[in-house]
Amino acid sequence: MEENKVALITGGARGIGKAIAIKFAKEGYNLVINYVSDKTDVKRLEEEFRQYNIDVLLVKTDVSNFDDCEKMVKDAIEKFGHIDVLVNNAGITKDNLILRMSVEDFERVIDINLKGTFNVTKNVVPYMMKKRAGRIINLASVVGVSGNAGQCNYAASKAGIIGFTKSIAKELASRNILANCVAPGFIDTDMTSVLNDSVKESIGTQIPLKRMGTAEEVANIVHFLGGEENTYITGQVINIDGGMLM
Repeated sequence: MEENKVALITGGARGIGKAIAIKFAKEGYNLVINYVSDKTDVKRLEEEFRQYNIDVLLVKTDVSNFDDCEKMVKDAIEKFGHIDVLVNNAGITKDNLILRMSVEDFERVIDINLKGTFNVTKNVVPYMMKKRAGRIINLASVVGVSGNAGQCNYAASKAGIIGFTKSIAKELASRNILANCVAPGFIDTDMTSVLNDSVKESIGTQIPLKRMGTAEEVANIVHFLGGEENTYITGQVINIDGGMLM
């Protein structure tokens, strides 16, 4: 029997990350997922993912902490022996205009979004290089391409992820490791569900397809980039934004 492939997905306990995790689970991948909050119902999550007849490892990990990331990856290798796909999805926002933004809020967003992507990738890459195969998908944002008022910290972190991804794509291509970015626009998640109708209507006018995207639509492109079908795409930024940026 062929051994299941393994996908490590940061921030896979909720939102877009969870949709990505479910997509890979449905395709038969074993999962490694980090969570941060002590309130996370780990047992319920395990049961939810295992209904797809796969195995799952949930690890409490602060991606901004290098030692935490090192332990998560070592635990994953100890359990599964390999990591085939890495999805760096964990991220936060702490929005404010620059005049009102605290140093702490700027640093925290950079630490989680950008440094966290480095921390996990740094620990996973040696195992992919040894296997001479791997797929890395980093979640950026259209804001990392266009910028956005009130999000200089978030935009900087996502622009950094784009530059980071293009750089490692060049470094790792000779080992058959492909690295790409997915840059979502407005996606219908818990974060956007709190917006009032007028704000949602205003957002719709900016999008040629006249609607927000779904987490499942993001998951589909992430799965493609991480799957066997992708053999020749690396160093790219794929916008999934309903045509908002063209």
